[in-house]
Amino acid sequence: MQKALIVLYGTLSIIAGVGMIAKSLAGNTVDHHLYAGLLGKYVQAGEVDYKGLKGEESALDAYLAVLEVVDPQSLSRDEQFAFYVNAYNAWTIKLILSGYPGIKSIKDLGSLLKSPWKKEIAHIGGNRMALDQIEHDILRPRFKDPRVHFAINCAAKSCPPLSDEPFSSDLLNQQLDRLTRAFVNDPNSNYLKGNVLYVSSIFKWFKTDFKDGIVNFFLKYADDDFKISLNALEKKVKVKYLDYDWSLNGK
Repeated sequence: MQKALIVLYGTLSIIAGVGMIAKSLAGNTVDHHLYAGLLGKYVQAGEVDYKGLKGEESALDAYLAVLEVVDPQSLSRDEQFAFYVNAYNAWTIKLILSGYPGIKSIKDLGSLLKSPWKKEIAHIGGNRMALDQIEHDILRPRFKDPRVHFAINCAAKSCPPLSDEPFSSDLLNQQLDRLTRAFVNDPNSNYLKGNVLYVSSIFKWFKTDFKDGIVNFFLKYADDDFKISLNALEKKVKVKYLDYDWSLNGK
């Protein structure tokens, strides 16, 4: 009887949360508090506790159900940006949970014929979408902001860490700047050796998104000695790309 009451209470809490979020949609905003609760509980320094998330998958499902009924076109530009980044990351978590704990990489969820990023798993605006569509058909071409590459997460160790909070329109610029700066200055992801700047493969795959050049992008976001060293080299910097670790970003 006690267990049944606990389950009932949890279910009612989720339903109440969905109701609160649904009310917010009338004001053309999206309440991401269900997702915020999961991120705050199961993401620490970019490391994801997928076991814990698996135990609360119903809460993730409730959040994804809320996103499904949102009309993205009714949102402001910044709210759209935040919406699609949150949707990408939340659906990536859902994809991982579909195979967890029997996988070591997101790539294990693909096949010879279809990568995991081409599976139409996301339900957005009345359509079924693949993660690739969210990234390459919406986020990159519509917003033209290279910082998006440090906001979306591919569930791999070499990927920029998953944020432990949802993106929101009122904090979007600060969040994008903070995550970009953190990744650029992370010596495990990018570093200078002599006159060679070793950078994440992200900068190779999406080179066209960094329109002022990779070195100039680093000069904009590098801090302290890293920035001083890059400036001292001027145009002598050579760029090389590091191997990508696709193993799961979980505990």
